[in-house]
Amino acid sequence: MTAPPAPALSPWRGSAPLLLASASATRRALLEAAGLPVETRASGIDERAVEAACGGLPPADLALALAEAKCAAVARDAPGRAVVGADQVLDLDGTLLHKPADLGAARAHLAALQGRSHALHSAVALALDGAVAERFVVSARLTLRPLDGAAIDAYLAAAGPAVAASVGAYQLEGLGIHLFERIEGDHATILGLPLLPLLARLRARGLLSF
Repeated sequence: MTAPPAPALSPWRGSAPLLLASASATRRALLEAAGLPVETRASGIDERAVEAACGGLPPADLALALAEAKCAAVARDAPGRAVVGADQVLDLDGTLLHKPADLGAARAHLAALQGRSHALHSAVALALDGAVAERFVVSARLTLRPLDGAAIDAYLAAAGPAVAASVGAYQLEGLGIHLFERIEGDHATILGLPLLPLLARLRARGLLSF
């Protein structure tokens, strides 16, 4: 009988699991795949209220402001914890597209995006000892192939209501990949958590063993 494989050793050196200020299963999965122990806690902030208070910031700066607001809200109630907040903004030539409210909105978003390029700005804030210590944003550029109404409807029928969970109404890690002509950027960044620069900052803070 073959013995089960030994569990992988985690590089995490924190005294408690990394606290992710989000309920995002995708972001949690990215961190856990990198061997980090993760707990999640939704920030509860009103993202649209934060956006309104920012007074027309450029999209990348807005993503930073949202990530920092999420991180700070959770860090206030988690003294001594390393907290990560993240947010992503879809920028279509200066127009922001949020998560679609329903399939009708998803259809409208895809109609606006088809045949064009847009930017995804993925921002991260890292709090240590109750205060935000690091913040950064990484961008990717994506181009949808030309899509007629029939192609959009066929995609929405196949993907179902899950499209409302993502900005742009696509999920690149699933059926959404069929919509694209060109992708320029890191996969983790497109999924909403720029992992390499985050790991570099955790390493520099002594929170990773290698």
